[in-house]
This record gives sequence, structure tokens and C-alpha cells, in this order.
Amino acid sequence: MRIVHISHNDIAGGAARAAYRLHRSLIALGHDSRMLVARKTSDDPSVIGLPWPGSLATRLRRRLRRDLIKRDFRPYQATRPTGLESFSDDRTAYGHELIRALPPCDVVNLHYAAGLLDYASFFARLPRGTPVAWRLPDMQAFTGGCHYDEFCGRYIDACGACPQLGSLAPHDLSQKIWGRKRAAFARLAPGQLHIVALNSWIAAEVRRSSLLRDVPISVIANGLDIATFAPQDKAAARAAFGIPHDARVVLFVAASVTNRRKGFDLLVQALAALRDLPRLFLVTIGRGGAGIDSAIPLLELGAVNDDARLALAYSAADVYVIPSRQDNLPNTVIEAMACGTPTVGFAVGGVPDMVRPGVTGLLAPPEDSAALADQIRALLADAGRCDTMAQHCRRIALAEHDQLRQSMRYVELYTRLLTARTMHAAQGR
Repeated sequence: MRIVHISHNDIAGGAARAAYRLHRSLIALGHDSRMLVARKTSDDPSVIGLPWPGSLATRLRRRLRRDLIKRDFRPYQATRPTGLESFSDDRTAYGHELIRALPPCDVVNLHYAAGLLDYASFFARLPRGTPVAWRLPDMQAFTGGCHYDEFCGRYIDACGACPQLGSLAPHDLSQKIWGRKRAAFARLAPGQLHIVALNSWIAAEVRRSSLLRDVPISVIANGLDIATFAPQDKAAARAAFGIPHDARVVLFVAASVTNRRKGFDLLVQALAALRDLPRLFLVTIGRGGAGIDSAIPLLELGAVNDDARLALAYSAADVYVIPSRQDNLPNTVIEAMACGTPTVGFAVGGVPDMVRPGVTGLLAPPEDSAALADQIRALLADAGRCDTMAQHCRRIALAEHDQLRQSMRYVELYTRLLTARTMHAAQGR
């Protein structure tokens, strides 16, 4: 089976790494899998980076499209609240370059493609017989531009008056993006698009959305290499990072430490209430953390894209904390579980699918930093409970998040989509 995965990056960032893991696993199963990306970081020959525009005309087209997108966003630069994530247009500077670079394939699997996927040109030119599975790393596919709606709920209708643009106008940029997405999706043949939700939460959000509520959905959780992400000797892991051997280690991981949605500020508040705990030690992974103010000793490891080093960091921790205000199915929780590290987090999005109270970790009410502190304290104060949870974490990761298991479920989905295409073509003759 020939599969092409479309992702903005190949290995930079959690969503990209999840796509790349699936891609490599499909190759291991004997399939002809390729990855088409805007930014290639690896040296993997099965990953295709969009070619640099050789002609002056192509460079000019990219620049004109980029300038047009910036022009439409400019009125909101002064009104947009600070601390938010990217707001992504349905148009991109690449235009039809992506569809022209698409290798021959039986199935297209979309992943995080914001800034690469130009909805109108891609879906208009995609052959109607080519099925598309879209693994949703966030909400952006069915909103007017935001990647997480921060509970505004306007995507249920037609967006407009977007809080993330600081807009009160019903026909603002978010409503226009929503309208263009609706027109692009309408170009697809019935049943050509299939959504892959990572958990029950994002599946429910899709079913509420005005853009994708009628599109078929399968729920397939992310997988990972459970041989790489596995429990390691804690003392050796701490020695590798220079962490005191007797510390009580709290770990925080995010692509960006300063991303407000990821809630690092809430973790800092929680840790301030735990200063009475002896030998408390915080480790952070993610860019943008330099100079953060912490009430306890801190080790900043910066961005880490190497899976083996990530696994070592999880093994060095006593507890992993995910204080997100809103989230989908964070790879970091699965990685922590596979390494036998219990998680404490807020009961938001897809987090409760993985953090099962008393089994794989503990949950606190959303954005309640005092309750988060209490749950961290409860785990750190009971080594025996942590050890029991560590065993459950590893057991559940093996049973539910093995990369091979995930890949086989995708193969089953691809097969169903191709069978449906064949039957539809036969009926049309």
C-alpha cells in the first residue's frame, strides 16, 4: 500500500514526531510510506521536503500569497490578546505547490499541516478517488483559525467575533476562513475524507463542529516505540543530567515553556505552595524557558528532539506534571507512562483518557493550582503509591500505546477506505 503523510515538520515537535513514528512503523510493516513536509530536519530519505522554489515566478507567487495573508491579519495585530498560540489561515504561501509535489499514492494521511496545507488548492486538485485520513493533533481543521478554541465554542456555528483576534465583528477573518474551509471541504467526494481523533474528547468536538460533524470518525490513540520509551535506572538517569540523587523531581515538558495554554505559570504557582517539601527539584524541557522564575531549584534542558534523551528525562523524574488549560492527547503523557512515571494534571481535553486517578496518576480541577499542588504533594509523599502507579503506567502503555498496535489500526482504516472507494467506483460504472 502506498501512503503519503503530509506534515509541516518531520521530527520537530510532538505532533510531527507522532506522524513520523507512524510513518516509520508502516515502512517496518512492509508498506510504501513516504512523508511530505515543509521543513525537513531528519536525514531520512523517505521524507520529502518541498523543493526550494527555483524559478523567480514561483518565489514571487510565494511572496505575494504570504503578503496577502499578512495583510488580512494585520487589522487584528493590535487587538489580539497576548500569550496565545498561532492563528492559522486556510491559505498558505505554497498554494498549489503541495499538491503538485504529492507522490503517487493510494492514501493521503494528513497530520499537523498548518502553514503548509492550502485548503482550496489542495482539495480542489486532489484526485476524487484518493481517500484522505486526517489525524487531528488539535482543533484547527474545524475552526476559523485557532488551534484550541479556549472554550469559546464559536466553531459550532460559523465562527466570527473571534476572541482570539480580539474581534467583535461577526464577519471577521475567522468567519472568512471558516467559509473558505467549508467551500474546500465541499469539493471532496462523499466519504473521501475520514477523521482520525486521538481520543473521545476531540471526537466529540468534531461531532459538534459545523464543518466536520458529518465526516466519518475513527478514534486511534497515538503510539510510540515502547522499547525506546521504557523505564531506566533512576539513579543513572539523574547522574546523566546532574540531578541530585535524593531529589524529589517534578518534570514539565512542552514544545514551548512560555505557551500559555500549556500552563507552566500554573505549575509555578503550585510549586510555590510546595516549598516546604525538602529536596524538591524542577526539570523543564522546551524552548523559551531561559530566565523563568521558580521557587525551587531548577534545571532547564531546553528543546529535546531525541527520543532516547527524552526517555532518560522521564526516568529521572518522580512525577510528570501536565498543567495544560486545554489539550488533546499530549504525547508527553504517553511517553511518561511508557517510562513508568506517574502524571499529575488537570482534567481537561484528552488528559483524563490517560491519567486515570489512582492508577496512572492524579487529576485536579482545571486551572486550580492549589489542587494541583495537593495532588503533587500526595504522590511525592508516598513512594510506595508512586511505585505501584509506575507499574500500572508501563502496563497500560504496553497494552494501549504500542506503535505496532497503532500502525495496524491505521492499516485497517486505509484498507476500509480503499475498499469503499472500489465499491463506489464499481457502482458508478
